[in-house]
Amino acid sequence: MTLDSNDLAEHTYLVGGAVRDGLLNRPIHERDYLVVGLTREAMLAHGFKQVGKDFPVFLHPKTKEEYALARTERKQGKGYTGFSCYAEPDVTIEQDLLRRDLTINAMAQDQHGHIIDPYNGQADLEKRLLRHVSTAFSEDPLRVLRVARFAARYHYLGFTVAPETIELMQQMADNGELAHLTPDRIWKEVSSALSEQHPQVFVQVLRQCGALRVIWPSLDALWGVPNPAHHHPEVDSGVHTLMVLEQAVKLSDSIAVRFACLCHDLGKGLTDKSQWPRHYGHEKSGIKLVKQVCKAFKVPNEVRDLSIKACEFHLHAHRAFELKPSTVLTLFDQLDAWRKPQQFEHYLLVCEADAKGRIGFEHSDYRQADYLRDAYQQCLTVKAKPFVERGLQGKEIKDAIYQQRLKLISTLKDALELIQ
Repeated sequence: MTLDSNDLAEHTYLVGGAVRDGLLNRPIHERDYLVVGLTREAMLAHGFKQVGKDFPVFLHPKTKEEYALARTERKQGKGYTGFSCYAEPDVTIEQDLLRRDLTINAMAQDQHGHIIDPYNGQADLEKRLLRHVSTAFSEDPLRVLRVARFAARYHYLGFTVAPETIELMQQMADNGELAHLTPDRIWKEVSSALSEQHPQVFVQVLRQCGALRVIWPSLDALWGVPNPAHHHPEVDSGVHTLMVLEQAVKLSDSIAVRFACLCHDLGKGLTDKSQWPRHYGHEKSGIKLVKQVCKAFKVPNEVRDLSIKACEFHLHAHRAFELKPSTVLTLFDQLDAWRKPQQFEHYLLVCEADAKGRIGFEHSDYRQADYLRDAYQQCLTVKAKPFVERGLQGKEIKDAIYQQRLKLISTLKDALELIQ
């Protein structure tokens, strides 16, 4: 049976994010469609291809865009997968929209441009509110993370989470439902939130509703842990961490850099209160916490490796001018800078964000990074070929390269000291 586009259009509505972003005059990157009053068999007969087994979602035979049959869902198990689905022609558009998470996502648009808005999504767009559609929101724990992500995405427009939605999210955090989230789904939401221009809002909302202590307790533990006011006028370690993240956004769009910023001071949450506000050895003690969260979220290896390096060695960068040339070379080895130059650069960005993520230091120069970059570039000019031509072999070549690099860093350090 050939596709009758006019017949299909009468049953089809644009839904979700495309409607929301269209009303906000934001770019629309993808479109999802809802089909009301048709069966699976009718969709297949029209040339659509069904994808997935759990939900009636189909790909358009030409555009490959997603079309889903209107459906209702009933909670039957734990987590976000424990649902039974009913997708027959008698399901109305209002019933389908009722199961969605937020009112601003529960709008549809017909072929003539008319907006179907049974749950006052347009009013909440005007009020800049992220509000749940119904109490069915609490049946899907992933929605807690999604709301926090939306709060980060639309923060620049003045959006906030409605108090009643925060309260519902708190109940979900308290009842253990978040424990059913899988690592891959958590990381997908975390990484997506970190790609936004205000990712700190994601963390703030999760902390506000109590979800942060459930999914990332070592990060949540930083609030209330003081730092020396001389180095940290903001004092609180949690506040500092989010300030570091804000600075990272200005320096890089790398998710690895931004995640590492959240990890760099985790060890301070382990400091005995009797030692406050100092945190001797927090770099080393934090490593196990970084590894724990990376394992819990199934963080990609390159993100994990940078986060561990930044946690362990961020104070080395801050003290770069005090380090002996041999210690600088050892640092380059420990950072695997010779094989992973991008990781080395990302490490310096994390350290710069850390230095600037403090009240009054936001616009300060971070000359330590420039020094370490210069030293690294100087070291890269040392090649094995001249030493081979001189007849050196094996360890002799390695030692000669080391001594030449050491000499170059020493010369650079002496020149800087003269300037200072």
